[in-house]
This record gives sequence, C-alpha cells and structure tokens, in this order.
Amino acid sequence: MLFSIGLLIVIVFLAYKASPVEKQEDAHVHGAGQIGLLAAVALFGVDYFTSYFYATGEMLHALHPYGLERYGYLTAAVIAVANVTFGFLYMYSLGIFNEGGGSYTASMRYLTPGLSLVVAVVLIQDYVLTIVVSSLSGGDQMLSILGLYGKYWWLHFLIGALLSSITYWLTIRGRGESAAVVFTLLGVFVMLTVVMFIGLFVAHAKGVEAIPPTETPHAVASIWEALYHMLTASMKGMVALSGLEAMSNGIQFVKDEDFGLVRWGKKHLKKLQWLWGYYSGKSGIGRMVQTSFLFYGGITTYLLTAFAIRFDVYDGTMNRTLVGNLAHIGFQQLGGNITIPLPGGVVAEGPLLFWVYQILAVFLLAAASMTAMQDLQATAWRDVAIGEIPEIVVYRNPAGTFTRSVTAGFILAVIIMFVVQGKTSTAVPFYGVGVFMPITVMGFAIRKHISVTFTGRKRAWGVGLATFAGSLSALVFVGQIVGKWTEGGWVVLITFSVLILFANILLLIPGGKRDPKDIHRIVREKARVGGAMASIVEWQSLKMQEYRFGVLGKIQQFAIKSADLFGVRNPIVFELETPAPAGDYDHALHVDHPEAPSLLQEFLDKDDPKLGGAPKETHHEE
Repeated sequence: MLFSIGLLIVIVFLAYKASPVEKQEDAHVHGAGQIGLLAAVALFGVDYFTSYFYATGEMLHALHPYGLERYGYLTAAVIAVANVTFGFLYMYSLGIFNEGGGSYTASMRYLTPGLSLVVAVVLIQDYVLTIVVSSLSGGDQMLSILGLYGKYWWLHFLIGALLSSITYWLTIRGRGESAAVVFTLLGVFVMLTVVMFIGLFVAHAKGVEAIPPTETPHAVASIWEALYHMLTASMKGMVALSGLEAMSNGIQFVKDEDFGLVRWGKKHLKKLQWLWGYYSGKSGIGRMVQTSFLFYGGITTYLLTAFAIRFDVYDGTMNRTLVGNLAHIGFQQLGGNITIPLPGGVVAEGPLLFWVYQILAVFLLAAASMTAMQDLQATAWRDVAIGEIPEIVVYRNPAGTFTRSVTAGFILAVIIMFVVQGKTSTAVPFYGVGVFMPITVMGFAIRKHISVTFTGRKRAWGVGLATFAGSLSALVFVGQIVGKWTEGGWVVLITFSVLILFANILLLIPGGKRDPKDIHRIVREKARVGGAMASIVEWQSLKMQEYRFGVLGKIQQFAIKSADLFGVRNPIVFELETPAPAGDYDHALHVDHPEAPSLLQEFLDKDDPKLGGAPKETHHEE
C-alpha cells in the first residue's frame, strides 16, 4: 500500500510540473486563444488518447460473442494501417492549409463549395457526438468501478450529462487554464498506463489464470458471417481518428513559433535541418501532435487486445469495462488492496491504483469533450460567415472563447444522451461515420493539390499515395455504415441525407445571404480574427455565396420550366442579386503581399447608393 501511495505521489508531481503554465506576460496572447505544443497535445489530443478506454472494447465486443476474438490481432492491424495512412495525410496537409479549417478549407479550394458545405455540417455533427460518446464513456468507467456497468440507463445519462457540464465549464474559462488541467491528467494517465502494462506482463509471466467464461459464444454459420463481424470490429475500433481533423481544424489557435526541441535542434543538430523545418512553426506543433497519433492507436489497441484474449476479459466481464478488468489484474501485482462498501450490501475489492486509474479514466473521458468544444469554436464562426448558421451564434469573450457555439453544442449533446438512453454503443455508430467523410475529402483535395503543383516522379507518387488515402477513407466510410448496419448504420444514411438537405435549405433561405459588409463584420469585428486566416474565411464566404446564387438560379429555371409544362404563363420571377466575385484563392490570401488589406476592402470603400441615384461627377475646368 505504501509503495502504491508513494508511486502515485511521484507520478502526480511529475505530471503537474510538466504541464503548460501560462506566463503573465503572455496572457494577452494565450487569452486570445494561441497555445503552444503541450497545450495543443492536451486540448487536441485528449480525444484520441482517451479512445484507449473504449475503442478496443468496442472492437472485441463485436468478435467475442461469436468466439472470434482470436482475430482481434488482424482487426488491430487494420486499425494501425489506417492510423499511419491518415496520419501522414494530415501531417502533409498542415503545410498547405496551416491557417485552420481542415478538410473544410481543402474542399473549398480544390473541390467544390457544395462538398465543403457538406463537410461543414458533418463536422458539427461529429463534434457534438464526440461530446456524447466521451461523456457517456466516462460514465461507463465510473459505473465499472462500482460494478454497475450496463445497469440503470438513467444513471448512465445523469453521469454523462454531469461530466459534460464540468467540461463545458472548464472550456468557457479559457484555453490556458483548461490545457493545464488536461495535460496533468494525461501525464498521470500515461505513467499509470505504463505501470499497468508492466503489471500485466508480470501477471502473464507468473501464470495468472484467465477469468472463467460466463457466456457461450453464438455459432457463426459461414466464413462470410465471420468476415462481416471482423469488418464490424475494425470499424468500431476506428472511432478516434477525428483527432486528425481536430488538430488540422484547430491549428488557428496554435502559436506560430518553434517549440523547444526544434529550437535546440536547429542550433545543435544543423545536419537535420530538413527535420526541424518540417516541425517548425505552428504547422510543426500540429504535426508533432499528429505524429503521436501514428503509432499510439495501433500499439495500445494491440496490447489491450493481446491481454484481453490472454485473460479472457471484455466489456461486461465482472460488470466492468475491458480496460477496467485489465487494470484490476495489472495493478493487482503491486498489491495495496482496499475494500469499498457499495449500496445494497455489496463489497468491492481492488488495488488502490485500480481505483485511481478508473476515476482518472472518468475525468479524462469527460475532458476528451474539450477537443470537440475547441473545434466547435473553430468551425462555428466560419459557418456563420458563409451563411450556414445565424449570426447570433458568433460571440467571443475577452478570453478568446466562442462561448455561444460551445453552449449550443453542449445542449445538443445532453439531448442526444437522453435520446440514446445513456448507451454509448448506441451513439458510437453515428459518431464513427462522421469522422471519415472529412478525411475522404481531405485525401482527394490533397490529390488535386499535388497534381497541379508537382511534375514528374513526385507528382506520380504523390497522386498515387493521396488517391490511396482518400480511397481507403471512402472504403472505411462505407464500411462504418455496413459494419454497423444492425446497430443503426441504416439510420445514419437517413440522418446524413437529412443533414445535407437541411444545410442547403439554411443556406438558400434569406437568412443565408451574406454581402461583403456582413462577412467583414462577422470575421473582423465579431470573431476578432485577422491576417491570413481572416482572408481565407472571407474568400470561402464569397465562394459559398457564389454557390448559393448558382443553386437559386437553377431552382428558378426549374420552376419556370415546370410552370410552362403546366400551362402557367408569365410566372412570377424574382430577380437574384449577383454576389461579389470571390476571385482566385492565392490572390485572396495575398501570398505575394501578406500585408495587403482584406479582399473585401474594395466593396467596403464603395458608398451606399442614395435616393435619386449616384451623385453627378463634377470636373474642375482650368
């Protein structure tokens, strides 16, 4: 017991000392939303890192009931390949789209505004469902501590709602404070996880017996059924790749400076300048966060799979989650058991570090919602600028937080938690599907970028690799629907279609119209954004208004032809106002002259027309 307590004190102390601290002289910078490497790891990586607590459990839960858990190694390998493929795709994309926006910006520049609109809607759905899944998973871990996992849906809902409320409160307090809290929790998690796996290796070497099976597997009639369940398992375990899009989208909140290791490398290891250049600036900070994604998911999924099969423990075994069961076995090797009385005369027994680890999981999973809440801020003001969301949503407090978008996302998440009756597995199919549509779009946008930028062998290789990444993501996107068909995958098709239709309707109605003055007010005054990032969003907004004008024109033409078909003469035709031209992307961004003013300036300088027409021009005659 004393050893466990001492080890815990050391771990907490080290994690706290390593956490990012906002200096007083930098408060005006961080307060406006700019963060460094450690804070970026915390806020944009926590969702991905904490998928450890539920992704492998979901994966094996699709195999174990059919006696197919031995194929978990194969499905874990599929997940690892996807992590590496999509990770490199997004790391490359940060060099091109380093002002934020992710696949939303990429699709607008290289594909079509209509597709960009779809991405914008899917990302909002994804972020809201991230809050739902993370908070409910935290509730699962808490109930796993008490041996109540899978019981009392209303308790799952209440705990999930409470955890998301705490995350919401931390988020609106500002990024500097929330990053320090989350990084400390992540540090404790990483060190305790290493201790847990050491304990599991010790348990294996000592010959600790597996948990006796409590259920009889269902029979699998054919190889096709087995392959279907393996597909389902792969798709369920591949749910946390939203972290890639989150970092790409949220790069706008990262400081544009080299982090410590890069500064040291440029000074002492000049032979590796290509490496330090790759990880330089805010793109480098984002790439460092995404580098951790490349191998983390595959390694942890493989380890959890191996030990789950070895000790025959899964979600629901002993009324605990898969990770809860493995934590109980691993930390048992260190001793320090304590007994906790529970309601109903039940007594729970386990190592001290097991209780700490489970409670830590609860708070970390709740904190994972912060990634979604940060990206709700990053996308919502852009969606307002293009005409997709009402302008009232844009409000940025003095600390740099877009509080209204976070509040709206939090309320929607709680409603969804109630609708799914607190069941994480019910929400996961809707969450996972939304992740891969933006990744697919990014893959094909990068393909287009490479095809118009490079020549020769670089072009051939680049186009081939980007095509592979985009095609793989599209395959996973379809696989998410097929693999989860019986658990709501078919409903996803309906909700996905309704969202796209609803998004277009919101853009086409009068409230979706944005003139240059509206866009300038939203971007520069309300969102308080400037520089290249502001120019990009202004260009996107003008492009979306061009798309809106084109769609309205086609609808009007269709209405005229339909009226003529039914014999209606001289139908009422509304004159459509031609939007301001967006122009070329590079011109809007002022690549050659970054100090140039906003591309909207030429429209803002024009005087509004007065009654009686424009004033007559007068010339001074000499």
